[in-house]
Amino acid sequence: MTEVSQIIQLPNSNSAIALAGVGEENLQLLSRHSGAQVVLRGQDLLIFGTNKGVERCARVVESLKPFWEEAKTISKPDIMTAFHAVDTGRTEEYRELQQNVLARTRRGELIRAKTFHQKQYVKAIQNHDITFGIGPAGTGKTFLATVLAVQALLNDDCDRLILTRPAVEAGEKLGFLPGDLQQKVNPFLRPLYDALYEFIEPEKIPDLMDRGKIEVAPLAYMRGRTLSNAFVIVDEAQNTTPAQLKMVLTRLGFGSKMVVTGDITQTDLPPNQDSGLIVASKILKSVEGVAFCYLTQADVVRHPLVQKIVAAYEAYEK
Repeated sequence: MTEVSQIIQLPNSNSAIALAGVGEENLQLLSRHSGAQVVLRGQDLLIFGTNKGVERCARVVESLKPFWEEAKTISKPDIMTAFHAVDTGRTEEYRELQQNVLARTRRGELIRAKTFHQKQYVKAIQNHDITFGIGPAGTGKTFLATVLAVQALLNDDCDRLILTRPAVEAGEKLGFLPGDLQQKVNPFLRPLYDALYEFIEPEKIPDLMDRGKIEVAPLAYMRGRTLSNAFVIVDEAQNTTPAQLKMVLTRLGFGSKMVVTGDITQTDLPPNQDSGLIVASKILKSVEGVAFCYLTQADVVRHPLVQKIVAAYEAYEK
């Protein structure tokens, strides 16, 4: 079979470093999924192999141009989404995905959906009063919901932001943890605080909490309330019982949005206890106004090892 080659000239060394990735892992990924050989020589990217492989690889590299041209970090989800876009004729949609910035962190990092599933998830939150985000660790379920919630609060689209999750013991009992009730449950709420700190100065959060603009609390604190004009995020919903999740879903008041996130493969409930998230996905799947978005290991945007860990566990549990 006749080999062909193509050279793509990168504008500078920083662009070459961004495209190559750490230890040239991005080049290896491009080669593995296109079937073409990819070599970086200075600022020249050499692609050679079969005509089909070279053309496909070159189109993926070109679709990543907005990243490497400005020396932005390129992740595995960026590359895999680019392959999907090229293979399914969605390159224009991928270009829009790259340009649609949701927010900027305190450090100046631009936040956007990185995959088509994440884009669907963001759009569902924007267009529905209740959205379920279901998927493995690292897929951005809670983080993206918090991004949209903080923006809604800062833009006065809601009066308050409520972050809640069940305080389910994962190996230790609450009664044996030191401190009062708030101190006991704070470790369970830590991931929610971490997401807030990305966008709001830590010293400002206590004042916002004192004024009732932000509330971070265990799920049990939601009982008997009506959550109006609020953006509510229910995190780790796989650890709710059906009764608990029904309780919090029916707290939704006028002018409010609710996002329910969870990973049905990581339940800390007793073996004989049904997960409220699994039950809700069966009961509410056809209810108008409720959206279900499912993310997969391909949407993992944490450390590359997280994606491998998720895939290994999925293969083991099949």
